[in-house]
Amino acid sequence: MTGAEMIIHALKREGVRALFGYPGGMVIDIFDALYSAGVPFYLTRHEQGAAHAADGFARASGEVGVCLATSGPGATNLVTGLATAYLDSIPVVAITGQVPTSLIGNDAFQEADMLGITRSITKHNFLVKEVDELPRLLKSAFYIARSGRPGPVLIDIPKDIQQATTAMPYPDEVNIRSYKPTVAGHLPQIQKAAARISRAERPVIFAGGGVISSGASAELALLARRMQAPVTTSLMGLGAFPETDPLALKMVGMHGTAYANYAIQEADLLIAIGVRFDDRVTGKVSKFAPKAEIIHIDIDPATIRKNVKVSIPLVGDIRCVLTELNQLVENRNHDPWLQTVAGWKRENPLQYTQNGGISPQAVIRTIAEMTGHQAIIATEVGQNQMWSAQFYDFISPRTWISSGGLGTMGFGFPAAIGAQVAHPGRLVIDIAGDGSIQMNIQELATAALYNLPVKIVILNNRSLGMVRQWQSIFYQRRFSGVCLNRDARCPGECDGRSDSCPLYLPDFVRLAAAYNIPGFRSERPEEVAPILEKAFAHDGPAIVEFRISQEENVFPMVPAGAGLNEMLRGMA
Repeated sequence: MTGAEMIIHALKREGVRALFGYPGGMVIDIFDALYSAGVPFYLTRHEQGAAHAADGFARASGEVGVCLATSGPGATNLVTGLATAYLDSIPVVAITGQVPTSLIGNDAFQEADMLGITRSITKHNFLVKEVDELPRLLKSAFYIARSGRPGPVLIDIPKDIQQATTAMPYPDEVNIRSYKPTVAGHLPQIQKAAARISRAERPVIFAGGGVISSGASAELALLARRMQAPVTTSLMGLGAFPETDPLALKMVGMHGTAYANYAIQEADLLIAIGVRFDDRVTGKVSKFAPKAEIIHIDIDPATIRKNVKVSIPLVGDIRCVLTELNQLVENRNHDPWLQTVAGWKRENPLQYTQNGGISPQAVIRTIAEMTGHQAIIATEVGQNQMWSAQFYDFISPRTWISSGGLGTMGFGFPAAIGAQVAHPGRLVIDIAGDGSIQMNIQELATAALYNLPVKIVILNNRSLGMVRQWQSIFYQRRFSGVCLNRDARCPGECDGRSDSCPLYLPDFVRLAAAYNIPGFRSERPEEVAPILEKAFAHDGPAIVEFRISQEENVFPMVPAGAGLNEMLRGMA
């Protein structure tokens, strides 16, 4: 085979169901081999869109997402997508073209050092220097991406390697001497954890994205019910434990529920499973879970003790470790503790005020009710993301598709496209802000031309809402660079409340029409459900725009440097 043919052969051998990408001179041989290969290919309108689509496909399916780009700017346009996948531990393989080996280092046309550029944002990367290495390196890329703590892997393939021929077969397995992820947990440590659990009076389980990556939701639920322990999740852990369960505390952290934050602060034992204790979770680390010993279970030993002090570290695949732990943990009764937690839930529910217009929180709750919590929800980043995390109530894993660690605006829509490709028969909804949706809005063409029925719900507050919220609370309402209505006619200073604002650009309904997509808009609360019903009933993509107040903020909110129990509950 030629190198290009070997790449297509590898995709088939790895069971790749979708390839997202954009052509160019240094991958034209791969596209020629792809021409009649039978591998489903989706032409995005930007390489960043391809990376996010591959990421969304992986999150929704549990499979490896794959994207393809040419050298130079094509490859560098993948960088934000790779960093997004890296920080959220998502298995993605990025295949990039490179200038011929004889030109590498000569500043050739469209040359970029992708190994150097992506070294810190990939789990591993390769530059193929000999065509006979190609089968083994392709196999290694997929193995590394999906095993252990998942993550993105980039394989950079020069044009002459694509054109050269090899008789080397594609390997059935790969053995990398320096890479041996720990799968089985250490039994004495598991026994130690079980013994500590048996003595707990106020336990809390803290579950993260690692539970979903490991496919361990059932094991988590069994542990929670056996312990009779409340369960809170990180942003990436949404859906790992059903949020409609009486033991559920929903999300913890900066914009988590008050009762989850209180429970963490009062717990005597915290069982952290597949989390990395992000700063948005802990608040001020010295004030985090001050009364608790911590059991930390994760497949990545580098994560344990990285941010917080841990009493019992447990390295291993979460599903394997929980299976062993569940055999040792006895049924417990923590009624006094659960009654205390239930009191916090009654006294501190997630709530919002009706201001006469459309409440974004009400939109999210309406979507949840209409879909029975069964839709796949992608989000952009900002207030739209936090309202979705707070008010949807996720009950199943791989139904929450959102950029956590990197906080990538423009992620949600192309990721929703990838999720829709992974699950053609499911309802996929991208909940967006009017700022972030415009960062990759060119992918409307991708959704339209492949008739991918993603529904885009835009919560339009005519501003970059989360930054505006911070400026409102902490910067004396000095609104700088956040108004998306601002034009040359506006005064030098703006209080953000002017009734004489210019016409908002773009007109999302007319923009939808330009892509031959139906568009809907409303500013009236009574129209929310009927408009959503129309959009959801359409058999292709659709845009729904809800105009909301700029003054809508996300609460609770833990300010920077504060403890989890030092939340802001609303505006004064």
